[in-house]
Amino acid sequence: MQRRTSVSSSKQKLFESVAQALERKDVRKAVLACRELNLQFPGFFDGWRIAGEVHQLCGKPEAVLFSTEKAESIKAGDPFIALQRIEGFLGVGDIATARRLLLTRRVDEEVSVTLHDRLGRHMASLDLHEDAMKQYLLALNLEPSNPALLFNLATAQRFLGKTDDAVATLDTMLRSKSDDFEAQAMRSSLKKQSLGSNHTEELRQLLDIADIPPAGETSVCFALAKEYDDIDDPQSSFEFLKRGADLRRSNMSYQVDSDIGVLANIRRACNEDFVSVVDGHECKEPIFIVGLPRTGTTLVERILGSHSSVFAAGELDNFGREMVRQLQESSVDEQIPRSELINRCGNLRFADLGRDYIDSTRPMTGDLPRFIDKLPFNSLYVGLIHRALPDARIVNLVRHPMATCYAIYKQLFRDPYPFSYDLEDLAKYYLAHEELMNHWKTVMPDAIHTVRYENLVTNTEVEVEKLLAFCDLDWEDSCLKFYENDQAATTASAVQVRKPVYRSSLNRWVEYRDFLKPAERILKAAGVVTTKNEDVA
Repeated sequence: MQRRTSVSSSKQKLFESVAQALERKDVRKAVLACRELNLQFPGFFDGWRIAGEVHQLCGKPEAVLFSTEKAESIKAGDPFIALQRIEGFLGVGDIATARRLLLTRRVDEEVSVTLHDRLGRHMASLDLHEDAMKQYLLALNLEPSNPALLFNLATAQRFLGKTDDAVATLDTMLRSKSDDFEAQAMRSSLKKQSLGSNHTEELRQLLDIADIPPAGETSVCFALAKEYDDIDDPQSSFEFLKRGADLRRSNMSYQVDSDIGVLANIRRACNEDFVSVVDGHECKEPIFIVGLPRTGTTLVERILGSHSSVFAAGELDNFGREMVRQLQESSVDEQIPRSELINRCGNLRFADLGRDYIDSTRPMTGDLPRFIDKLPFNSLYVGLIHRALPDARIVNLVRHPMATCYAIYKQLFRDPYPFSYDLEDLAKYYLAHEELMNHWKTVMPDAIHTVRYENLVTNTEVEVEKLLAFCDLDWEDSCLKFYENDQAATTASAVQVRKPVYRSSLNRWVEYRDFLKPAERILKAAGVVTTKNEDVA
């Protein structure tokens, strides 16, 4: 009896030592105590469970998987161990297994706020937004006023097209935390405001907060710009838009000439001789939708994604990631700088690149004959995509230059598009991107199908018919009823694409022409905007 008590006491002391070291973030002591605990008591479930936490703190996902395997052999089915294993597989890049565990080891009863929140976040990161929403709701049953949970729930509701629910969730959150600037901006974006129902006064009061951070001020300014645009007050709208954009730009270290140089380098490296070589992976599954943001890429994704043979996989970064991985593997003694990557693209094994790209999209893709990759940045890789996947379809979206610039300028993108916060930067980047896309169309004229946004919304059926023919897809009426598609949409157009085609945004930029002169001067000097195409009917 004395022996058992002594063992139990020793076990508990070691466990508490690990737990206290974890709480203090004392990694060295936690590792040593945990090692001793598991050596002395290898059948102790909580010893292996806390070992998983230690390994997570150390950033060692392989060790997390080892300790959780030990824990599961002692007690199977524990939800916290399942969560650790999911995070371990995500850490080693085994997305397929992590996704499978998220779907098969569902937690349908209230356990803990931390568990449900972490599961929800991982589900959201893998576009499992319906499942993520359920986890947030379980967590909120335990902590109804938790602002982070309410924000995450509203985000999932927005992606799933549950706009009214998202507004109600944000209203609840903002009643107790009105200075959550990102939540304020999201609420403004969810529906069109009216003169009788808007948040302009509430938002303006937030700008009077003495210590409002720059990111918060930017979010509020963009929200005000959107709401004043909704109620047809261009002067006030642009005043706040420019204030927010200038503030965001002032806190960035960015030179548009650097990006312009990269695009020019791509044109030089990927010339006609380069793209004409046939050495890629044969696969007809992918449809790449490219083009600058706010040009209708999401609309085309929803149209094609409403076809019974097509899965809309969203904005995947897989192609660029696989390209960089292969180039870095071939240069083990050095880290290749971003500016040098394109100069080495001739060293790529294109058949392997195409195959690795397809494999990396599994298991999300593969259940249907075709899938869509809608990452705008893929426009930089069009020549490489054609080399690696010669049977892939590439759809390019274009829109009136001024409409494009205004639509991009008024959208708060955060980090992906640093050129979007200054009208001159924006116009210069637009021209460089247009030159790159014209280059692709010149060196591979049959590989790209261009869709003009204005034609798509004014003559939808004809344009959809041509689009389906290019993608080698039979006609389906569902493609014209894309707004009935209940699949999640995670882009800035998540709300708009759940409505039938509308034309109200075609000429909206004209109302702001006087404010957009810095961009217009550059575009007119380049000849892409003329008196003949200033307005689009």
